[in-house]
Amino acid sequence: MAQADGVPLPDAAPSRVSKLVLLGSGSVGKSSLVLRYVKGDFKSVLPTVGCAFFTKVVAVGNVALKLEIWDTAGQEKYHSVCHLYFRGAQVAMLVYDVTRKEGKEFAESRGLLFMETSARLNHQVSEIFSAVAQELLQRDMARLGSSPLGNSGAMRLNQAPTRRTKCCSH
Repeated sequence: MAQADGVPLPDAAPSRVSKLVLLGSGSVGKSSLVLRYVKGDFKSVLPTVGCAFFTKVVAVGNVALKLEIWDTAGQEKYHSVCHLYFRGAQVAMLVYDVTRKEGKEFAESRGLLFMETSARLNHQVSEIFSAVAQELLQRDMARLGSSPLGNSGAMRLNQAPTRRTKCCSH
């Protein structure tokens, strides 16, 4: 039996595939965030050239969801081609450096999911991707008229994180 994040999954292929793009300025930690999530490792990496591609299968309830994660370059010289990677994406994850501008107000004013994460400290990295996966599956099932998680598995987006710390504090 296959496993995703330590959770046994049916032997069948993932029943859902979703495209997620990471957006943000250069050197804000997009690549570090996705490497921490997919490989469980933190490294200082060179700037992304164009786009990097990762996949991860996650368990949401009893459903296997394959996330296709596109890590786009943040440098301005790549802006003209990055829009090509956005096509067909169900999720755009905005990544920024919290020392520059706080995004909580922006997210709340638009009804968006917001979490402060730290790839370096491994703080809320898997939680943000899990929340996104749950939201994707809930939206899919809402279109079909059923709930994949039942009442007990519902997750309210925009709720305050359980641990209130800044992303890079010790």
